[in-house]
Amino acid sequence: MSQRQVLQVFEQYQRARSQFAQAVADLAARPQSIDTLRSADVVCLLRPLLLDVVPSIRQIAALALGRLADYDVELAEAVVKAGIVPQLIGSLPEENRYYKKAAAFVLRAIAKHSPQLANAIVQYGALYMLVICLEDFDPGVKEGASWALGYIARHNPELSQAVVDAGAVPLLVLCIQEPEIALKRIAASTLSDISKHSPELAQTVVDAGAIAYLAQMIPNPDAKLKRQVLSALSQIAKHSVILAQLVAEAEIFPVVLTCLKNSDDYVKKNGATLIREIAKHTPELSQYVVNSGGVAAVIDCIGSCRGTVRLPGIMTLGYVAAHSENLSMVVIVSKGIPPLCLCLVEEHEDHIKAAAAWALGQIGRHTTEHARHVAVANVLPTLLDIFMDPRSSEDLKTKTKNALENILQKCTYLPALEPLLHEAPLSIMPHIIGQFSKVLPRDSKARRLFVTTGGLKKVQEIKAESGSLLQEYINTINNCYPEEIVRYYSPGYSETLLERVENYQPVL
Repeated sequence: MSQRQVLQVFEQYQRARSQFAQAVADLAARPQSIDTLRSADVVCLLRPLLLDVVPSIRQIAALALGRLADYDVELAEAVVKAGIVPQLIGSLPEENRYYKKAAAFVLRAIAKHSPQLANAIVQYGALYMLVICLEDFDPGVKEGASWALGYIARHNPELSQAVVDAGAVPLLVLCIQEPEIALKRIAASTLSDISKHSPELAQTVVDAGAIAYLAQMIPNPDAKLKRQVLSALSQIAKHSVILAQLVAEAEIFPVVLTCLKNSDDYVKKNGATLIREIAKHTPELSQYVVNSGGVAAVIDCIGSCRGTVRLPGIMTLGYVAAHSENLSMVVIVSKGIPPLCLCLVEEHEDHIKAAAAWALGQIGRHTTEHARHVAVANVLPTLLDIFMDPRSSEDLKTKTKNALENILQKCTYLPALEPLLHEAPLSIMPHIIGQFSKVLPRDSKARRLFVTTGGLKKVQEIKAESGSLLQEYINTINNCYPEEIVRYYSPGYSETLLERVENYQPVL
């Protein structure tokens, strides 16, 4: 046998290995093939190929394993149990960029499924290797490593702390300064995943100088990058007053307001979320948002979109209004009540309706003037309908009841209260009757109107427990009228009169 024939045997073997790895990688990309590959114990067959002498075969085998692990948690567990992770990362620093990207993909695919799997690859020393990859010259390698770190960090504070301890944060901040948009996106997303868990982790990101670089990228035209940048700043700002101030001072206003008019719904939502996370902390920060034109922009955003995109904007108005009478009046003057009312009517999701009800309650709870503005917008009957609707969730009923109580306890605008007398359940009635008992003793015109519109008659029909607060309110109202008028409108009085007619003996 000649030397050429001997070499042909090895060439055929190499081709077969390469073809097998490529075929499995292709099949792993098709969901319908996964069960067959699983039953063939494909993970164990791919494992030796990670040590192949041919770099391209190692890379394709890693890609196939990544696709398998990405498919479901069972296959990801199989990859870990087969001891592939140490094998995968052992020679990572010496490998070429294609293998590094494929290896990072495998680690990401395993880590995404659960904290337990993410922790397993951390225990094998994956973080150290991923941080080395963040220093690679190739942007694709950095992107893959950053993505894998993000999937590890997002699960819980402990894993996020492990990523920080591995020294990833300063390198991620360098990555967001790179020219490649894809790398900027993933690095910003990973910083967001690290920041979200605790003030301490967010502070670590801040200390690395991330805020200034993130803020500079808000005007970037790329929508996906905007999403991640706004998310990262939101996750930092949400934790404390100090962190929110640092974000606000990074000159994000007024440029962040332009995001509320973006064509991408996620950019709108994340922009509104960032404003919410700043405004919620203190009256001073809310005032800063107001002075920057934030409230008007948020109101426009709520009016121009639908569904969950509205939610952070709705909550922003609630937080601003909750802080003080003046800030609540800013929301009213900026015409914030009508779009919140529309949310109660238009939206189908209970949690969005609940947020709108809560926000309206915060606007109306301060003074009689605030409550009047809410009442005039016909909010109270809508809130009552939602509260009494059997299809409403318990949380929505609680939120609408609280909102009604907040508004009613300040509302002295009787034309808005009177329709509720005929519809409200007994649990809400004390708040309504209580307001009438405050106004009627001091207003003769209101007393007359209360009789002619049937209000007094309705009050006499209410069955209140003796000695209850509701009964006290009813007694106060009854004391505003002559006794015969109260008797006239009491249930059964007409029968009493007829009985007297029957028993009356005329004088002839």
